[in-house]
Amino acid sequence: MAHIIVCIKAVMLEAPTGRRIRTSENCDLNPFDRPAVDMALRLRESLGGTVTALSMGPDSCEFAVCDAIAMGADRGILLSDRALAGSDTLATTTALSAAIRKLAPFDLVLFGMRSSDSDSGQVGPQTAVLLDIPMVTGAIFIEKTDSGLTVLRRSDGFLDTFAVSFPAAMTIHSSAGQPSDAGLPGISNAYGGHFVEKWSLKDLGLSARQVGEIGSPTRLISLTRVKRERKCEFIEGENEQQAETLMQRLLDSGLIG
Repeated sequence: MAHIIVCIKAVMLEAPTGRRIRTSENCDLNPFDRPAVDMALRLRESLGGTVTALSMGPDSCEFAVCDAIAMGADRGILLSDRALAGSDTLATTTALSAAIRKLAPFDLVLFGMRSSDSDSGQVGPQTAVLLDIPMVTGAIFIEKTDSGLTVLRRSDGFLDTFAVSFPAAMTIHSSAGQPSDAGLPGISNAYGGHFVEKWSLKDLGLSARQVGEIGSPTRLISLTRVKRERKCEFIEGENEQQAETLMQRLLDSGLIG
């Protein structure tokens, strides 16, 4: 029987205009975490055991944990404490690793490849380092073996195969599978009677100097969404004239020499 922990995040849908305050109205479950939740549930079917969804954020981010429970997670925990506000990836992984140790024994810790807001891709590997367990990034396929797991990863045109023993951590690539939508029974269970546990800094055994802005060696100055503008132009005239006009436009723009 395996204990699988999947770490998830509530991400902001739009770039904030002032101080970043996450609420259920301006946030959603990180889309890159959904494949990790789905993989955890599939591994539970083959290995047996339980899936714990773990997240960090203000109380308003409880919905992200509820979403994971609606998908099928057995337990949901939200790390929520004012002292955690402003945490960078190092402070975040400090809190997550402390929570994971508290949840021991565990067999697997799964993460999404990255988050859609900060896009750092650092939390999974950093957490594995703090836990001193092996990490495989970008897993696309995981299969049970007699001694542990076989994990496939596609990278730089190659297909890597790893033999993994427990405990271990992995980031799950988005191509690993298509997460199924939560059905009405799952939603009712998550938002009806299921209890999301909330752990404070005291529960983690950490001091305020280890997390939050104080415990963060880096600080996010601003967060903006890149706007891509596409221009469409119709070239009129006969075929030969259109070709000449298009050729001149490409020459003028420097796309051809």
